[in-house]
Amino acid sequence: MGITSKPVVFAVLSAVVILIGTTVTVFIPLFMPSTQPVSAYVKPYTSVELEGRDIYMREGCNNCHTQTVRPLRTEVLRYGEYSKGEEFAYDRPFLWGSRRIGPDLNRVGGKYPDSWHYRHLQSPQGMFEKSNMPPYGWMAKNKLDTQYSYKKTSILGYGYTESDVQQQIVQCRSKVTAESYPAKESRDQVTPPELRNDLTEMDAIIAYLQKLGRDVKNLETKK
Repeated sequence: MGITSKPVVFAVLSAVVILIGTTVTVFIPLFMPSTQPVSAYVKPYTSVELEGRDIYMREGCNNCHTQTVRPLRTEVLRYGEYSKGEEFAYDRPFLWGSRRIGPDLNRVGGKYPDSWHYRHLQSPQGMFEKSNMPPYGWMAKNKLDTQYSYKKTSILGYGYTESDVQQQIVQCRSKVTAESYPAKESRDQVTPPELRNDLTEMDAIIAYLQKLGRDVKNLETKK
């Protein structure tokens, strides 16, 4: 009698073969350096940028915006240099997306000043009359919660010490609350007086948006 006449044994052996094949072709490559390219020009998110990224995901921004520029002439002309594998080395999870209800954001960092983002998040229709993006002005009324910032960067393996994380938070707070901050007027217009000396969720998501694509732009500049 052949193995095909023993359905239970055949099913078990088939499952074993499938599991081995899946492990070899899917899971093992995930941990190989060749599938995780890293560039010295691409830096991990700071703790504040990471908090902004979490808010970005929390609000479902990735449902309407992609973060990958395909190597097509029309996309490169509109959005900038096509996406490189190494620039996503610190993304957990990836936010490439598949729907562009709004424009791709993979190269938005540095495209607009912070003041533009404060006004745009407060009232998208105030910037673009036909925009279907909902307003997010209420983010400026929420103080940024940083109690788990170090734990998040630690779990993701960014290599920051707790002191590094605290310094990043202090530096970002000092930047956006300074009298010399270029976006001070726009920030003050959307931020309640009692929170103007603190970091808000809007500050964090803007920090994240300004990070997107900037490392690759620096790489292209130095070539």
